[in-house]
Amino acid sequence: MLILLVGIIVFLGAHTMTTLRDSRARIIERIGLGPYRGLHSLVATIGLVLIIWGFARYRADGLIPIWTPPLWTRHLTIGLMWFAFVSLACAYPAPSRIRGWLRHPMLVAIKIWALAHLLANGDAGGMLLFGSFLAWAVYDRIAVKRRGDMGAQSSPSFTRADAQALILGTLGYVAMIVLHPYLIGVAVIGY
Repeated sequence: MLILLVGIIVFLGAHTMTTLRDSRARIIERIGLGPYRGLHSLVATIGLVLIIWGFARYRADGLIPIWTPPLWTRHLTIGLMWFAFVSLACAYPAPSRIRGWLRHPMLVAIKIWALAHLLANGDAGGMLLFGSFLAWAVYDRIAVKRRGDMGAQSSPSFTRADAQALILGTLGYVAMIVLHPYLIGVAVIGY
């Protein structure tokens, strides 16, 4: 589980740096915006690879049970994930009513994803992974609010971007249900 923990620290650490505006500005001033973005992407990618590798090794070594989630939490997770995928589909900067309601759709998607998976996973590794992402997303939302970034503005009516987000989010959701057993090793339906 050490590799998983290091991956989480590296990945979320890289993303936390973007919230520390003064430190980020000093680094950009020192090395330039392009190299900063490249370095950020490299560090985040390394963190993500470590998370995937660490979680796969943790699962292969055997889960460390903490609690046994009731069956209904898995059903709730399946439902919540549709909202997470639609939120994620709203993250691109096209004006839409849903994007305006969410304000920061990527953070909403991460929070829903993490909370939903915390409900369905009672093992130590899952709690570490999903709990870390949930805590980070809450922290980042607070940081965004303190900066005065109110996020996306609401559109007065539903737009084409709303329809696209609903369609793309639903397609992504269905694809993940089908691919989850192959990508993650856990069947979503029929477990």
